[in-house]
Amino acid sequence: MLRVLGAVTRRLVLPEPAGEPRSVLAMRPDHLGDLLFATPALRRLKLAFPHSHISVLTGPWGRRVLLGNPSVDSTVIWDIPWFNRRPSTNPISPYAAALGLVLELRRRRFDSALVLRFDFWWGALVAQLAGIRRRVGYLTPETEPFLSGAVPYDRRARHEVERNLVLVDALLGRAGVAAPPEGGDLALEFHTTSADQAEADGVLARHGIRSSDRLVAIHAGAGSHLKWWSEDGFAQVADRLAATHGCRVVLTGQEAEASLVRGIQRKANCHPVGVVGETSLGGLAALYRRCECVIGSDSGPMHVAVAMGTPTVHLFGPADERLFGPWGDPNRHIVVRTPVPCAPCGSLDVCIGHFGHRACMTQLSPELVLAAAARALDAGRAGTDQAS
Repeated sequence: MLRVLGAVTRRLVLPEPAGEPRSVLAMRPDHLGDLLFATPALRRLKLAFPHSHISVLTGPWGRRVLLGNPSVDSTVIWDIPWFNRRPSTNPISPYAAALGLVLELRRRRFDSALVLRFDFWWGALVAQLAGIRRRVGYLTPETEPFLSGAVPYDRRARHEVERNLVLVDALLGRAGVAAPPEGGDLALEFHTTSADQAEADGVLARHGIRSSDRLVAIHAGAGSHLKWWSEDGFAQVADRLAATHGCRVVLTGQEAEASLVRGIQRKANCHPVGVVGETSLGGLAALYRRCECVIGSDSGPMHVAVAMGTPTVHLFGPADERLFGPWGDPNRHIVVRTPVPCAPCGSLDVCIGHFGHRACMTQLSPELVLAAAARALDAGRAGTDQAS
C-alpha cells in the first residue's frame, strides 16, 4: 500500500535539484533525547552549508531544546500524535494536522528534507506531498517509497548520534559536497540563558541550598515505567552520597513523576529536596550545570545533563545503551546495568523478559550505582582541577 502511495505521489514532485540546497528541513519528531542526539548532525549540516536556511521539524517541546542553537535558523512545529504521549480523542485530527503541515511546507518551499528517524514514513510522505525535491532518509520498507535518496539502514548496534551524522553525509554527497573531515565538535548542544540561570538559582535558594553546597541531582523517572528503578534504591543512594561525600541531594522530575519523588523523600533520611514542576526545561538545564553529578534512569533529562557537561550516571534496563546511551566521555558519563540475559530487549511497553518482571531494573544494586557515582564525582573534580 505504501509503495503504491509513494509511486502516485512521486509523480507530483520534480526531480532532485543539483548543487547545494537553498533550504533544508531536518525532521526529528520524537522525544527530548532524540532531538539532543541530532544536534551534532545539525552542527555538521550548518558547517557544510553555511548559507543554507536550516529548519527543524519537531514537536512543541522541541522549540526550547533548539533555542539559541546557532546551527538552526527556524523550527517547524508539528504536535505529532504518535510522539506526544497523549491519548487521541479524534481519529481524524492526525490527518488534518498532516494536511495543514503539507500546505505550510509548500508555502516555505524547502528544497531538501532530512528524515532523521529511520521509520518516520509519515514525515517522508509529508515531505514528498509538500514538493520537497531532495528527500534523504534510511532505507526501510516504510520510508523508501517516499525518498529520493535512501541510505541503507545498518541494523548493527550504532549510536543514534552516529546514525544522524551518516544521513547528513549522504545529503552532502547528493549535493556534490565533500563531507567534513573526521573529528570536530560532536558534543550534544543545549543553550541556557541568564533567565534560566536565575530561575535555577532561585529554586535552589528557596530550598535552602547555598552556592557553596556540594550538589547532586537524581532524576528517577523516565518516559516508560519499565525504565524506573526503585524508591528504596534511590533513597539509599541519596543517603550514602550525603553521608560519604557531604552532598545535598535534589530530586527532579515531571508532574507525572511526583509520586515517585515523594516516595524517595519519605524513604531517605538525608531530606532530599524535591523540585518537581518548579523549573522550566531551561531552568532544569541550568540546575544540572550547578551539580557535581546527575544520577537517573534512562531519560531525556539525563541527556540534558550530559549536554551541560555535568558528570552523569545512567541506569539502563530495557533500552540499549549502545544506541541510546550517554554521548560523551565514558569516564564522565557512566552506564550502570545488571547482566540479565534478556536485556536489552528494546521493549518499552511490556516486559518480555523471562527472568522476573523488570529484572533488568530490579536487580540493580545501590552499591553498583554508588560506585559509578563515586567515579563520576572524581571525574568531575579532575576536570575542575585541570580547568583551574
